[in-house]
Amino acid sequence: MKDQFVTKKILKWYDLNKRSLPWRKNVASQKRQYYTFVSEFMLQQTQVATVIPYFNKFIKEIPNLKELASVNNKKLIKLWEGLGYYARARNLKKAAQSIIKNFNGEIPDSFDDLKSLPGIGDYTANAILAIAFNKPYIPLDGNVERILKRYLYLKKENEIQKENLIEKKSILGFSNRSSDYAQALMEFGALICKHNDPMCCKCPIIKKCKSFKKKDFNLTKNSKKHKNKYFILKVYKKDQKYLLIKNTKFNFLKNLRIFPMEELHKPKKFNKDLNIKMSNMNMNIKILNLKNNKKFPSSYWIDQRKLNIYMLPTFTKKVVKYLERN
Repeated sequence: MKDQFVTKKILKWYDLNKRSLPWRKNVASQKRQYYTFVSEFMLQQTQVATVIPYFNKFIKEIPNLKELASVNNKKLIKLWEGLGYYARARNLKKAAQSIIKNFNGEIPDSFDDLKSLPGIGDYTANAILAIAFNKPYIPLDGNVERILKRYLYLKKENEIQKENLIEKKSILGFSNRSSDYAQALMEFGALICKHNDPMCCKCPIIKKCKSFKKKDFNLTKNSKKHKNKYFILKVYKKDQKYLLIKNTKFNFLKNLRIFPMEELHKPKKFNKDLNIKMSNMNMNIKILNLKNNKKFPSSYWIDQRKLNIYMLPTFTKKVVKYLERN
């Protein structure tokens, strides 16, 4: 039998310290599955505190899977506005439609079936299986990875790779309270085994933590880098209005409002005005202010004084802020 030291200690800590989160409400199983489904999409690359108000509003407006599958795209993006990574919202709806069509309207409880849905990778599938269905899976997010790295003192480049961490996570054990345990690990990493200034004085597994024994809590950074991309962004302005177009050209920010842009491939010289990091891209942007000498549909002209009423991606808002400062 595997050592249950970590499992028991972390669960005991969780029972005393868990946060009250809206997707953890004690509700009927089908509603709990839906709450988990929506929250896990929202929590991809986004912190808990940011997600909470969006989740509450989303659930109020779209309370079940059937309504999600048929929701108007404009309403969906409006509810998501400010969370960023809008592909998540589109994939969430597509996944709901697939569940209605292929799984009789019930969120599947098998790893392969979940992975077949748009927007769901290994981590999200593991999280849904553990949290919504109480199955013995451990989702490996940044918080859980950090626990493993410190507990086992993993420092070398090959040791901190995802493949190795997946192999090592069995040290964390399993519990018949799989739903609670998955959340407990993520909670513990977020609140105690933090990236900066870990709270070792409150750590229940400190006795066996190799990083504590060595008094070395620094984490080795993964050498993965953002890929440099270069763009010319065109600004047309008239009567306090900016020209924005519906993006059908780039895979990122698909179908959302952006400034007209062109990508340059490995330019020899490039004097950037703005740098924005998005997903795995390091976007170097040169801004050209152009005269309004083209004819565009009037609907594309957005009043800069009323930007908050439009459904704009965070990327576009950042560009507007730059333009207002310069």
